[in-house]
Amino acid sequence: MDLIPYSRQSINEEDISLVTKTLSSNFLTQGPRVPEFERSLESKMGVNYAIVCSSGTAALHLAYASAGINEKSLGIVPAITFAATANALRYQGAEVLFCDVEPESGLISVSSLEECISNITDEQKENLNLIAPVSFAGSVAPLISCKEIADKNNFVLMEDASHSPGAWKYDQSDEKMYSANGKHALASTLSFHPVKHICAGEGGAVLTNDEELAQKASQLRSHGIKRPFNEDDDMPWYYEQEALGWNYRLTDLQAALGLSQLARIEQFLMKRRALAKRYNQILSQSPFKEHINCPPFEDGHAWHLYIIRFLDHNLRNQAYKFFKNNNILTQIHYIPVYKHPYYKKHRKNYSLPGAEAFYQGCLSIPMFPDLNEAEQDRVLETLETFLTKG
Repeated sequence: MDLIPYSRQSINEEDISLVTKTLSSNFLTQGPRVPEFERSLESKMGVNYAIVCSSGTAALHLAYASAGINEKSLGIVPAITFAATANALRYQGAEVLFCDVEPESGLISVSSLEECISNITDEQKENLNLIAPVSFAGSVAPLISCKEIADKNNFVLMEDASHSPGAWKYDQSDEKMYSANGKHALASTLSFHPVKHICAGEGGAVLTNDEELAQKASQLRSHGIKRPFNEDDDMPWYYEQEALGWNYRLTDLQAALGLSQLARIEQFLMKRRALAKRYNQILSQSPFKEHINCPPFEDGHAWHLYIIRFLDHNLRNQAYKFFKNNNILTQIHYIPVYKHPYYKKHRKNYSLPGAEAFYQGCLSIPMFPDLNEAEQDRVLETLETFLTKG
């Protein structure tokens, strides 16, 4: 039996052609494909500025640094996320405070967020602080509520949208609330890792409507260097390093692949939504419904992940091994970040009930645009065999 991964990139001839064309051009890096990709992202995502960079982690770091997060800052992060959402705060010397998530969805809990802020000292609130909701698995985080809390307490709001380009859900006014469109968060970040919606091999982006933040992020991604010249200057080669930045640049080869992939984002979303709808239809029946909960179907969900949750948490690890023995890869998204040894050193007794409940029962089963119906049937049949015959 062929291997079915939990996720993988979808590469076609157009992708290969544009990358090959770029490979034969004058520029492999710092060339025209990067700004072309940025302008296309701005148009697709509906933001004023897109700054592409070398990874999703680099995007988070650039966003936090460009907003001014520093060693006196505190950042509130949901416990269910990839560690990078928190790590990028630590790169800036900021303290990380984990808040709980809703046990059914893994999204940031608004009530837990309010409780976290209520426990922060008035002295700390005078510093520049941040809330980083994650639009987890492809479902848009409660951005409006988070924005209201951030504004009330003078916090900056940054959305980790690495799972959710193109995602939307209806807000309290029955208006579509889009992920990563710059309306609610000061900035949102994307990842172009192969398992994400847009693959560039590796890569990321900062999306914002704030001109000052965009300019800072653009400068910091290339060593903090500014080139103030124009072509009519006597010294057109002149540049100055004004800040201590990093080499977080995206290459033209990566930008070419990302640009080609971005042109198919709607197609990718349609396929993911169709797969999720079919999963839901079948998993809502016996023998599945007696053992697992599946995520409620949302029209605007981006379905980066399809996560089932075992009612008997003891079955989760057994199911992971059973799938693997049948050449199907699944994944756990995520271990609560506070459980990692690095964060245990900073605070040993963290335990958040929503995060614990979500983590103990969750299993991400295969979800990617090239997953065909026969492969999806094999995933479902394997799960049925596990549940009925063990």
